[in-house]
Amino acid sequence: MFELISPSLGSMDVNIDFFQKLALATLIGILIGIEREHRRIEGVELIAGVRSFTIACIAGMVSAYLALNVNQGILLISLAFFAIISAIFVYVKNVTLRQPGITGPIALYCTFLLGVLINYDLFLIAIGGAVVLTLLLAEKRPLHSFATALTDEEIISAVRFMAVIFILYPITPDELFFEVINPRWVLLIVILVATISFISFVILKKLGARYGLPLSGMLGGLVNSEATTGAIAGLARKKSELIESSYVGIVLSNATMLLRNLAIAIIVDPSGRVLLLMLPPQLIIASFGMVAAIRSRNLSPEIEPIKLESPFALFSAIKFAFGFAALSIFSKFANNWAGIAGVYATALGGFISSAVVTASATALAVSGHVSFSTSALTAVLAGIISTGNKILIVRWTGPKELAEAIKRTFTRFIILDILVLVIWGIIITYYRL
Repeated sequence: MFELISPSLGSMDVNIDFFQKLALATLIGILIGIEREHRRIEGVELIAGVRSFTIACIAGMVSAYLALNVNQGILLISLAFFAIISAIFVYVKNVTLRQPGITGPIALYCTFLLGVLINYDLFLIAIGGAVVLTLLLAEKRPLHSFATALTDEEIISAVRFMAVIFILYPITPDELFFEVINPRWVLLIVILVATISFISFVILKKLGARYGLPLSGMLGGLVNSEATTGAIAGLARKKSELIESSYVGIVLSNATMLLRNLAIAIIVDPSGRVLLLMLPPQLIIASFGMVAAIRSRNLSPEIEPIKLESPFALFSAIKFAFGFAALSIFSKFANNWAGIAGVYATALGGFISSAVVTASATALAVSGHVSFSTSALTAVLAGIISTGNKILIVRWTGPKELAEAIKRTFTRFIILDILVLVIWGIIITYYRL
């Protein structure tokens, strides 16, 4: 009896697996196809719509299924068939309909391949690919607008950065130097930090001028708060009517700089221990800036966009990498020579870059040379010092009225920040966090 039942149970399992994959292929095809159907609203003549994309994804899944269970040649034939279909699609679209572009045919072929992935149980990869593909198709206008807004210099900088990274990263030594610096790890951190900054840089280029200095300052603080402060203060020197908005932009730039340092901490220390110890004082300090910005309501209309160097520029990346490595090594020797006081002294690097101090202090904690609490307090102190540095930057580059306003506000911030830091330090020590 059991011999008769077992095959039927096995067949039932196979059927359930097949129909689950069929359902997923159908949903992915519909998702991509619906986006394509929206092109009709713009007056575009579509060759392939929701049905075509759904069938393409199902065809990929079924072809791969038959290749595993019947003959591998079936998948090869299907791949060739859809390649030919896509080629015909390109011809009809560009020659017959006179609509230049090959996005639709490529998307159709990619949808077929996503169906193939589903049959090999690569569900997350297939779903992720479908989401990315749909987003790329849906964001046609924003992507085109962004691409045309980039300057030749910014494009060349990004290409150079990527080329150097992909060439250097595989050959960079993956070993510890001076018991604290791993060159490949440093390079990876540079890539991640530059990527976060570049995302903010992209948004800044897209929206900054439209929504004025406050948004420009907030986004610029995620890229480079010192450069943003100098650029905004320079604009206020040229146009006195921008002083109030410049004030808000600089205050927001300083606040988002502190939030960016939290992101850097989690990048260097994925365990999140430094982040958790930085979080309470850093959020309190950042909130001071947010409240001060909200209380200022006299904001200017559109302004010319502030100019910042692309985070993918080689000079920016090299400067961060060398600063990070040098300060990490210095911090280690300062710790050996002067103990915790030596590590705290490295927070003075906040006059140059609080991001570098945060990264190097966190690296010391990860490597076991200092405690996580010491690393967190050093990073927070560097942010406070960077706040003080902006008083000097505005005095050098901005009008007197703006310099006086920033001096008053940031002096109060620094006093409150130090008080928060001392209280948090006592709490950490008392509870041995």
